[in-house]
Amino acid sequence: MTKKIILDCDPGIDDAVAITMALFDPRLDVVAITATAGTVDAAQANINTAGILAKLDPARYPRIGTAVPPTDAPVLDDSHLNGLDGLGGCHFPAATKQNDHPSDKVMADLIRQYPGEITLVCLGPLSNLARLARRDPGVLAMIDKVVISGGCVSHSGNATVTAEMNFFFDPSAAKEVFASPTTKSLMPLDVTDSITFGLDLIEKLPSASSRAGELLHQWLPYKFRVGHQKLGREVMPMQDAVTLISVVEPELFQWEEMAGDVEVSGTLTRGMTVFDRRLRPEWPMNMEVARRASVTDVRDAIIRGLRYAGQQSG
Repeated sequence: MTKKIILDCDPGIDDAVAITMALFDPRLDVVAITATAGTVDAAQANINTAGILAKLDPARYPRIGTAVPPTDAPVLDDSHLNGLDGLGGCHFPAATKQNDHPSDKVMADLIRQYPGEITLVCLGPLSNLARLARRDPGVLAMIDKVVISGGCVSHSGNATVTAEMNFFFDPSAAKEVFASPTTKSLMPLDVTDSITFGLDLIEKLPSASSRAGELLHQWLPYKFRVGHQKLGREVMPMQDAVTLISVVEPELFQWEEMAGDVEVSGTLTRGMTVFDRRLRPEWPMNMEVARRASVTDVRDAIIRGLRYAGQQSG
């Protein structure tokens, strides 16, 4: 039986890789891809989402939700690591649709259509889910589960010293989602940064003659090269691909019930995830957090997912 998911993302190379895996995974039914600003601005996120789908041309097209520009976006983004278009220079053409629907509306419509069946997989800032919670709070109880790529427990941040990029971009949204009555699973940097790939990954990608392979052979060498040049990094994590694997193979991770919150206004701590880890915690438990992973198994699962996408998109 397939699992219905909505992919909420800000594509970005990391998100794009996860989208590619999800669209061709037989265990998943991607009913929608909802765009949000983050790695790129809202307009570019919409272009990238439509462009990836058009290029991959999956057998079943998900609905697309349109990103809405945030009101409090930081100056910082991830274009320096992903290229000006967020996808290493794909430069997909802008596509105009007659019936654009905001991402939060698409979420609400589908969650009401499939009550209790949809897993919401949040790979970017949590702006859309927070907007949904404010606009239509009754729908939150109809979500089966929310899986979030973001935050950190003991790990340093990747946007600032203290904050992971998705939460730094929209900390108020993250705080609202943490407080919401949803069943949440958090995949923090502590785990996703422990699962890395070397340049030998390029040799394991599907053939560039396939639709998925063509994109992967453009995105991932670019990501490796820029990571080496700008961060001095010899290996590359793929946070969102790891998060996607946790949706279909949660047994590869060790989970812990935790009580978490997000700092929204600190000069040095905007977007920092804070957990009550005292001997006698006073905050209520509000999510499960991945604490460790079977690194080899997760890495192998990602490679299998990439290869399968190539086979199915030939």
